[in-house]
Amino acid sequence: MGSMQTLTLDKKKIVAEFSAKSDRIAFGQMASTLIPYAATWYLAVVSLSISYWLTALCVAVICLFLLRVFVLMHEAGHNSLFATRKYNQIAGFMLGVVCGMPQYVWSKNHAFHHATNGNWDQYRGPLATLSLDEYNALSPKQQRMYRMTRNIAFAPVGGFLYLIFNPRFTWLKGSLMLLAHVVKTKLAQPSTPVRTIAVNFKCRYWKTWKDYRHMTGNNIALLSIWVLMCLAMGPAAFFTVYVISLSLSGAGGIILFTVQHNFEDSWAADEAHWDYDRAAVDGTSFLVVPKWLNWFTANIAYHHIHHLSAAIPNYRLAACHKAYSHLFDDVKRVSLKDIPGALKNNLWDVHNQRITSLTAVTGAAQSGLLSETSA
Repeated sequence: MGSMQTLTLDKKKIVAEFSAKSDRIAFGQMASTLIPYAATWYLAVVSLSISYWLTALCVAVICLFLLRVFVLMHEAGHNSLFATRKYNQIAGFMLGVVCGMPQYVWSKNHAFHHATNGNWDQYRGPLATLSLDEYNALSPKQQRMYRMTRNIAFAPVGGFLYLIFNPRFTWLKGSLMLLAHVVKTKLAQPSTPVRTIAVNFKCRYWKTWKDYRHMTGNNIALLSIWVLMCLAMGPAAFFTVYVISLSLSGAGGIILFTVQHNFEDSWAADEAHWDYDRAAVDGTSFLVVPKWLNWFTANIAYHHIHHLSAAIPNYRLAACHKAYSHLFDDVKRVSLKDIPGALKNNLWDVHNQRITSLTAVTGAAQSGLLSETSA
């Protein structure tokens, strides 16, 4: 029996063995993340009057802690950080404020990724990977833009948009649209209660009223912190440290999550050929990184285990991998030096059910070995 068949048969046993959560461990992870994060911010403020090089060092450390904050937020969204569901909700909100992301809404969207992992008809990853036919249908200018926005040098811009700009812009724009809708409808229908008008409002930026409440809570809490920090250290100093650290950590997060699915010959199925368990093994990578970086990324490097079951908490992923390593021999290993190359694999070869790169496609086409449309 092959390892894939064994994995499928043993999955329930594996998950049952390693899915136990611990409030004690989770509280320890929160404390070991948020306390030194706040301390590093204090040092960054103090360092501004001492040395900008020292400030730069503090910013680098802040970036690492923000990576950990984001992964723990993601973990809380799966209800796999704490054993107690309410603690996950509270922790998720707090961590979402720290990293600028409305956690409840983000987690709902992320759950779709898990439910469809490896099904590229349903979900194309954080970089919205195009198929070969879709890429070839673009104009030369559009193709250049597609390649540029997926270049590793563009990642900090993506981080800024992802964690700072978009969550604020979509909330503010949607709120103004809501206000305009309420005023317009109230003038036209004076007897209709404001609450009824608001609840019936439809917006592309949120799906439910609960989504909007969480977005509002996140933004009000975050903007309040911005005001307090500006009063404490001055707007220029605060936003310099804040924007740089969040943009760089956002870039790291985008790169991290991308290379865990976009790598050379990653299995990328269409709807008809999709299999959830195979996607965890053949369509998800195992990042081989130093132990200290595994700590800062809360073991998300063991992404194949995480996609086998999101119920397994981050503090049990490594043990699960070690115990059943014989079942994960075929999982793609990606080291830090492999990341730039892995990011170049941003095209979906539908015919061969894989992720590939423009270089590979061009080389194969020149050799007469690949033609998606001629299949």
